[in-house]
Amino acid sequence: MGTDSRSPCLSPGTCLGVTVCERAVSPCLSADMALSLGWLPAVAAGLFSAHVLQRLCFPYFWRDLFFLLNVIRYGVKLELFKVRSSVVTVLDRFIQQAQTIPDKPFVIYGGSAHTYRDIERRSNRFANVFLDRLDLKKGDCVAVLMSNEPDFLCVWFGLAKLGCSVAFLNINIKSKSLLHCFNCCGAKTLIVGSDLVECLDGILSSLVEDNIQVWTMKSQSEDTQLHTLLDKVDAASDQPVPAQLRATTSLKSPTLYIFTSGTTGLPKAAVITHLQSLKAAAGFWVFGATKDDVMYIPLPLYHSAASLIGIGGTIELGATCVLKKKFSASQFWNDCRKHDVTVFQYIGELCRYLCNQPKTELDKVHKVRMGVGNGLRQDVWKEFNHRFGDIKMCEVYGSTEGNLCFMNHIGKIGTVGRSNFFYRLLFKYDLVKYDMIKDEPVKDQYGFCQRVEKGQTGLLLSKVSALSPFFGYAGSKQLTEKKLMRNVFVKGDAYFNTGDLMAEDQEGFICFRDRVGDTFRWKGENVATTEVSEILGLVDFIQEVNVYGVEIPGNEGRAGMAAVILRPGLTFNGKKLFEHMERDLPAYARPLFIRLQEVMEMTSTFKQQKFHLVQIGFNPSTISDPLYVLDYQEKSYVPLTHGIYQSIVTGERKL
Repeated sequence: MGTDSRSPCLSPGTCLGVTVCERAVSPCLSADMALSLGWLPAVAAGLFSAHVLQRLCFPYFWRDLFFLLNVIRYGVKLELFKVRSSVVTVLDRFIQQAQTIPDKPFVIYGGSAHTYRDIERRSNRFANVFLDRLDLKKGDCVAVLMSNEPDFLCVWFGLAKLGCSVAFLNINIKSKSLLHCFNCCGAKTLIVGSDLVECLDGILSSLVEDNIQVWTMKSQSEDTQLHTLLDKVDAASDQPVPAQLRATTSLKSPTLYIFTSGTTGLPKAAVITHLQSLKAAAGFWVFGATKDDVMYIPLPLYHSAASLIGIGGTIELGATCVLKKKFSASQFWNDCRKHDVTVFQYIGELCRYLCNQPKTELDKVHKVRMGVGNGLRQDVWKEFNHRFGDIKMCEVYGSTEGNLCFMNHIGKIGTVGRSNFFYRLLFKYDLVKYDMIKDEPVKDQYGFCQRVEKGQTGLLLSKVSALSPFFGYAGSKQLTEKKLMRNVFVKGDAYFNTGDLMAEDQEGFICFRDRVGDTFRWKGENVATTEVSEILGLVDFIQEVNVYGVEIPGNEGRAGMAAVILRPGLTFNGKKLFEHMERDLPAYARPLFIRLQEVMEMTSTFKQQKFHLVQIGFNPSTISDPLYVLDYQEKSYVPLTHGIYQSIVTGERKL
């Protein structure tokens, strides 16, 4: 009997041997597959159900997860610096990039490109001059008063290469405030831009008397009190100074002092450590920017948004930035098209200025895909996207000196950030009840603050801890302590008081409501100025609006008032405004007074200035701008005459 090279099928459903039994292949496999694959429908159904559940109940789960993983990944890198006792600073990162991509444009300014190598070598020249001619040493503080230009970066980096801390002075401050800034940070040297020397008029002698060296970015000067810098730089070596001069072992070492705007008092010098600089430098990266992006920076470098996030973020990625000396709404989109800008920075009302520009056929002709900043109001956000295309706007919430940051990585309109269970594990913050009348947090019977419910507005407090430290202000322990709240929920705890009223909805989105002090109380109700501003901004003849509260003798709280700029070619219509207010706002939130202005007063970071408007009030005798008052009998806003004013302050007119 002959043999078959194929193995025989010994029993139904069982195949032995290496080769396949052709006669029984179907029965053999079908039984096995039925047994082995019987679980697939159940698993598939389970996965499908889980997917549906996740989309319905946790729609942002994966985006939250990947975003948080990036945050943790960067945080781990910072923690490793502590373990190794060797910190790779933003400056170190720049030097690495200059070695890796020396010929790549780092800064484009005024149509000229400056490569990483260019800025590296020129900053070396400055460092050598600072070391040899100014006799600066590690730990010294140097004040810089300069406009946006490439040499701002070269001076900054040159000083940092010596281990000096740098105080960025606001170029808009004058005399008394400028002298105050030196006292804050202890600077004994000032470097001033060639275009800003006149800012020293009247105080130069005082600076010299205080033994402060003043160096100007010029090659020659007729004023003997001014030392020239550029002639020394041109003759200096571009070789690097010793690396140990800039080396640091602590993330908590101060590297910068950035001053607050001082809108209600003298500027405060916020201490910026290497830790804060490195965290800010990760901003673009966390939002998804890459080395191939071109960043547009129209904000002043003396503030943290442009210097820490803008320049620091560009360095971290090894990208290119377009630096503007000053923001120009008319040049913005032409610059973006010319330089293939993909990411831009904004703050405050900058985007509104762009929306107020005349419409053109080129409004959506650009490569901009993302904006990063803060202070974008919901009405402007919608108008901006409608007009200029689907640009992802990434709101970042956080103050220069604060220890908490929210980032709206989802891009949901009207929110400044997003939180969830995992975020709260890493960053401890709370929203607490706030009494608008007493202007203080509400306390329980034991003297502790009370948390608000989801969706309710409360004062944002951020816990001070090793993970979220608060470094405070230079030169004043009192100012630092003033920003802290202690014994908030338990004895001994400490929280940073942001001064911001916020709300967190059921999905975990964080919404900014108002600043404490901006929100006012009228007719027993709290009025959020941002909410009223958005409603007013929908009126067709209003281009820009700033809402605030003014005191009226004999009345509790503050009455609403709005400073308004009209759209070009349109006139004020009191009846139309009245109808709009009556339809869209409750009675207590309707502005009682309207002030027409030609120019809106702004801070240096494009934030509306309210303080002076509140102080001036609504007296037609002291205000030259046209004033209007809400008149329910006329169902209109009518001119505010001296007679009406007197009837209001004496209590004769019903409000």
